[in-house]
Amino acid sequence: MSPDPLWLFGDQLGRHIHSAPQHADREVILVESSAAIARRVGHRQKAHLVLSGIRHLAAELGDRAQFWQASGYRDALVELGRPVVVHEPTSHAASAFVARLAEEGLVSEVLPNPSFALSRKEFGEWAGDGTKFRMENFYRDQRVRFDILMDGDKPSGGSWNYDHDNRDAPPKRDTLGVDPPWWPTEDQIDKEVRADLDAMVADGVAFTGVDGPRLFAVTSDEADEALRTFIDQRLATFGRWEDAMMDADWAMSHSLLSVPLNLSLLDPLDVVHAAEAAVRDGSVDISAGEGFIRQIIGWREFIWHLYWHYGPEYMENNSLDAHVPLPDWFRDLDADAVTARCLSEALRGVRDRGWVHHIPRLMLLGSHALQRGYDPAELSEWFRANFVDGFDWVMPVNVIGMSQHADGGLMATKPYTSGGAYIDKMSDHCKPCEFNPKKRVGDDACPFTAGYWAFTHRHEEMLRKNNRTARSVATMNRLKDLDELLEQESVREHF
Repeated sequence: MSPDPLWLFGDQLGRHIHSAPQHADREVILVESSAAIARRVGHRQKAHLVLSGIRHLAAELGDRAQFWQASGYRDALVELGRPVVVHEPTSHAASAFVARLAEEGLVSEVLPNPSFALSRKEFGEWAGDGTKFRMENFYRDQRVRFDILMDGDKPSGGSWNYDHDNRDAPPKRDTLGVDPPWWPTEDQIDKEVRADLDAMVADGVAFTGVDGPRLFAVTSDEADEALRTFIDQRLATFGRWEDAMMDADWAMSHSLLSVPLNLSLLDPLDVVHAAEAAVRDGSVDISAGEGFIRQIIGWREFIWHLYWHYGPEYMENNSLDAHVPLPDWFRDLDADAVTARCLSEALRGVRDRGWVHHIPRLMLLGSHALQRGYDPAELSEWFRANFVDGFDWVMPVNVIGMSQHADGGLMATKPYTSGGAYIDKMSDHCKPCEFNPKKRVGDDACPFTAGYWAFTHRHEEMLRKNNRTARSVATMNRLKDLDELLEQESVREHF
């Protein structure tokens, strides 16, 4: 008797999953749900990536796969007429849905999720009953556990963290001038996906963002090419400028691997082993390799596990009592309605490609929202919907915890926000901007500079008690124009 088929979700497409030894003889079920797309509508290019990935895998697997286009997942499974095996899905809602399907006999077994280095059981043993964790501690334990960049029981190079080497401001030129990333070539499947999305739009599905060429890998072969291109041609210059922002060079030396990683097209340990090998053979400095490895087995894994550890109630955290609804221009990705060049460029990146790197996310979009008191749950959903790598598990801890400090400090020891001086130092946005990053009051006062002090005033008591932010409170109280600044920011509508 043949084993039960393997049902793969749209973010479980990798060869290390469907061709693992335990699945060698299994038929693969792929379901494209029109109801799911319409119910959780987001960026058009994100929908394209997911549909393209599912259809490419169906074509790759040929007779081994059954590809269903149905209204809902249950409809397809009922029609199939056989129970399926499934790996743990990547959201609380999907996990509960799979549990219901199992009760109905439509799912016979739920296997561990194979797309992260550390299992949820192992993380639970590491975390115990704790609620406050620091990524650095988790990351070091990951390095030891998986023997990554270790020389015996010591970190390679003598240090765990080379952040101090990875904070350079952008060079005084328009672009980094590095080799370009790997870009995909669209095919007939992409053409068909685009036509189907056009039909959905005609039927009233309101995607965000705009259509555009596919920019990210959606097959295992493409993901392997993208990884190899990054390791061989771009990793060497990644670390030094990973926190910098440039108008004319949105990709800079970033890997652009978050989409294939979050579609589970790459095994994270394969990714870090490739980076480690480049360090070991002298192709890249340890600061660049370590910085990238930390993103994968440190930060990415940490966020995944905390999503499950904290549970769905984490979305209710709002310790700073922030309830301002997202303004229309922000919600609609209307970059042309924004004067501040940095914020406009970040929104334009989200609108045009559904992706900007981690510093625009944290220190532009997130910092703006924090300063203005936007509702953290609404903001988290905005990030999930509008970023092509923004699946359910990715955003709550990143946005509610790290970006908005709405969890009361479970994730970060201080709020992450700044005035215009930081943006001026770390980007080339400010020179052509109509706002002056050095001014906090007046028609050309930078909304980030003024917003920083307004935020500090609003949360003075909390910030004074934190030794990392107490100095800012003391500085604020010495500002001679504080009352004027607060009045200005209380009515600001122009950014």
